[in-house]
Amino acid sequence: MSKSIAILMFDDVEVLDACGPFEVFSVARRVAERAGIAAPFEVTLVGIDNGPVRARGGMRIGVDTTIDDSRGFDLVLVPGGIVHAVEADGRVLQWLRRVRPTAEVVASVCTGVFVLAAAGLLDQRAVTTHWEDLGLLSDRWPELVVHEGIRYIDHGDLATSAGISAGLDLALHLVARWAGADHALATASQMDYDWSGAEHP
Repeated sequence: MSKSIAILMFDDVEVLDACGPFEVFSVARRVAERAGIAAPFEVTLVGIDNGPVRARGGMRIGVDTTIDDSRGFDLVLVPGGIVHAVEADGRVLQWLRRVRPTAEVVASVCTGVFVLAAAGLLDQRAVTTHWEDLGLLSDRWPELVVHEGIRYIDHGDLATSAGISAGLDLALHLVARWAGADHALATASQMDYDWSGAEHP
């Protein structure tokens, strides 16, 4: 059965944080179609409101639905960027708390981890984020075990990645987890991305 994936979109989102994982899951779908097997992933871009977001750097990106959508998703992914407004938005935090119980995985890329922390979804887990923000994350949530020098951490139901391009590694890891290592390697090859399966604690 296809895995449903929601990527939260917001103004000042880091383009590669959101579009990198989108590309991984999109290419993984294409690889499956070429092999004549069922598409393993369906990605939905979820906005706070209906209009397009203006990503960091100025790129405008449309969304498919909003956080008012009542659907649940197998994977809910929060990318990073400038997240001060997002982590203070009660509607976003309420949406994350609502979708968490039925999601197989909640994940973040880069500073998206701050939004998950603000929603109270990290418990006292080991997490990671962009190298520039490791100290700030530790200072604001001292109960977290913050790791540096690692691309991603997967607890099964919760995953976090380091900065920007590390979201590609996390997404490929999730492809391997759900569709098999061979499928993930074929996806990385199709993307011309040097990936062999990063280690994580």
